[in-house]
Amino acid sequence: MIRIVFLDRDTLSPETVVRAPSVPHEMVVHGRTALHDVAERIRDADVVITNKAPVRAEALAGATKLKLIAVSATGTDIVDLAEAKARGIAVCNIRNYAKHTVPEHTFALMLALRRSILPYRQSVIEGRWQQAAQFCYFDYPIADLGGSTLGIIGHGTLGQSVGKIAEAFGMTVLSAGRRGATELKPGQTAFDEVLRRSDVITLHCPLTPETRGVIGAREFGLMERKPLLINTGRGGLVDELALEKPSTPARSPAPDST
Repeated sequence: MIRIVFLDRDTLSPETVVRAPSVPHEMVVHGRTALHDVAERIRDADVVITNKAPVRAEALAGATKLKLIAVSATGTDIVDLAEAKARGIAVCNIRNYAKHTVPEHTFALMLALRRSILPYRQSVIEGRWQQAAQFCYFDYPIADLGGSTLGIIGHGTLGQSVGKIAEAFGMTVLSAGRRGATELKPGQTAFDEVLRRSDVITLHCPLTPETRGVIGAREFGLMERKPLLINTGRGGLVDELALEKPSTPARSPAPDST
């Protein structure tokens, strides 16, 4: 009998159907699990299902029967992957997760910001349109997506889908290579060049030690066109302290005089 523990069922909508496995099992479902309760709840589990509840090294230490951690989303940064690997515990996630939802939401954000939809809506509610002396008023900037340049950082399923939608809008799409890469895959553009040329930058990469803070003070300094920055990935991809500070344009290294 396999013991399965679902740590945070309430993080999925009630309409989401969680199919029971075909093997003999006992399913223990918790609505939510606080970090300090994880270790106790997974102690006797063979399989753990989690969406947002972190499974860290200290919790894994006591889970001697654990064979599998199933993440009911795409991001695996909530699991201590190194510790799981050292203990022979498999970790899996959902591939092609939200492959329509995230790209569509990305463009919902992009359109709302590019066309100042929210501030115009609020100003209409406050009576600004009635106060205007003409049919139109121009309190906030409006710009088209067509003819602008979109930089995509992270070109997996979600990034590729965003690129296809962008092309339908008439945008030039740049797929960024890895930061600091000396060689690019076909169809990629150098990371720094993407930052310099883009009117909109959207992030679709996982949060890993390599990508944490991938957009920081240096990167903001390279953004010559002051683009919109859309982050539908993990918050840790952006250095928020650097985001709050005015950016200084990055300079190329001085030529070697030797």
